[in-house]
Amino acid sequence: MRRILLTVLLVLLVGVMPGLAQQSHVLMTPDALKWVDPPTFPGAKLAIVQGDPGKEGLFVYRVKFPANYKIAPHFHKAGENVTVLSGVFYIGMGEVFDQKAGKEMPVGSFVAVPATHRHFAWVGPDETLVQVHGVGPTDITFVNAADDPRKK
Repeated sequence: MRRILLTVLLVLLVGVMPGLAQQSHVLMTPDALKWVDPPTFPGAKLAIVQGDPGKEGLFVYRVKFPANYKIAPHFHKAGENVTVLSGVFYIGMGEVFDQKAGKEMPVGSFVAVPATHRHFAWVGPDETLVQVHGVGPTDITFVNAADDPRKK
């Protein structure tokens, strides 16, 4: 019995070790971020922190929104987890942009939005920085195609 247990343990270790070896730590300081102009959020800036949102696996990115920025109702094919790093972020659920239905999220706030859940957002009177993480692949689909800046 002991021999079988050792054999099973050895097989498990040999099978798991290559996967563990492929993982490495990530260290990212704010000055190392590469900010780009995302086509889905004109006027905002986006920086990938880890991974690739369009591919399988963990992703982390940050979005810097100018004051009073609005994001039309939309959804993603993967769940999205948002943490407010600076400024004030507001989020509402549903297919219609309605600020009365939104919730204020000050610095340090977190929201998890399930896959395909319709939501909208906006920013307060100051520039706002959020961090988004999840497991890809993900995308963004605007509820009303006319709101998609990629199609304008």
